[in-house]
Amino acid sequence: MPISYADGRMELDHVEAFAAIVRRGGFTRAAAILHLSQPAISRRVHLLERELGAPLFERIRGGAVLTDAGRAFLPHAEALLASMRDGIEAVGALRGPDRGTVTLAVVGTLASTSLTARLRRFRETYPAIDLRVRTALSREVSELVRRGDATLGLRYDADLHPDLVSTPVHDEPMVPVCSAHHRLAHARRVDAKALAGERWITFPLRPGPEREPYASALERGLAIVGVSASEIIPIDSLTAQKRMVEAGFGLALLQESSVNEELRAGTLCALRIPAMLVTIPVVLIHRRRAYLSGAAQALMAILASWPATSPPARGPARRTRRSVASALRRSPS
Repeated sequence: MPISYADGRMELDHVEAFAAIVRRGGFTRAAAILHLSQPAISRRVHLLERELGAPLFERIRGGAVLTDAGRAFLPHAEALLASMRDGIEAVGALRGPDRGTVTLAVVGTLASTSLTARLRRFRETYPAIDLRVRTALSREVSELVRRGDATLGLRYDADLHPDLVSTPVHDEPMVPVCSAHHRLAHARRVDAKALAGERWITFPLRPGPEREPYASALERGLAIVGVSASEIIPIDSLTAQKRMVEAGFGLALLQESSVNEELRAGTLCALRIPAMLVTIPVVLIHRRRAYLSGAAQALMAILASWPATSPPARGPARRTRRSVASALRRSPS
């Protein structure tokens, strides 16, 4: 699709090639995802650079990096491609409000929560809508939504980018847990002094301005009770964190809903620390000027009705301790 300028014509395919190189980190990987030869994608970028009158990439060994001109052009290229996708969705919506495709980008750890039940409800209610789910880190969820690769996103904490709208939909409760064999496992109440010197397991800190939500939640929780960890063990997997805690390598502050199975089985125990009331906000995001089809709005409505708290643990674990909610005497924040 040509876009006319005073000195030439710019093809949408050229812009798409440019964006693909940025996302994939090089010409070869971009050519593969677009099903083009490397000479073909190089020619598209060359023609785009000729129209713009400036080089967009600096070719380096093993890839390509953006020039100043490339960085200046990138947000406009992404906005153009996102607008094109909006147009396609708007035309597709003419087939009916309960049809079409919706792509939801979501932080992977949220898949262990009541989110999956809400997505199942959506698919059962709207079987003709093609729901596609992608997982990523919070900042990557924002990038996917901002450039139009995802219609909606669920991430931790609000994104203040001016092109995005953030709507809080859920407060994810966190619960301190230990191994079933830990000295504090069946204590009726755990005070701050008992936590002194304990090691804690959490996600590693990540580079960039955004803080890692789990690590930040742990920091807040420890500050509330006035103790500090003797050691932080960074583990970049929620499942691995639970297995490490079960094996006695340390304590952890984890999503309540993500440990319900282990609490019922008795391999993990919830620590009764009444003062440690910590939640992580879950936020629904979309582009400020995006076209939101009837399918997208239906999904937004279901996500917006997310319950403020998750149900308490049930089963065998209930005989050895009260539910997590009552044990922590939690009220939603």
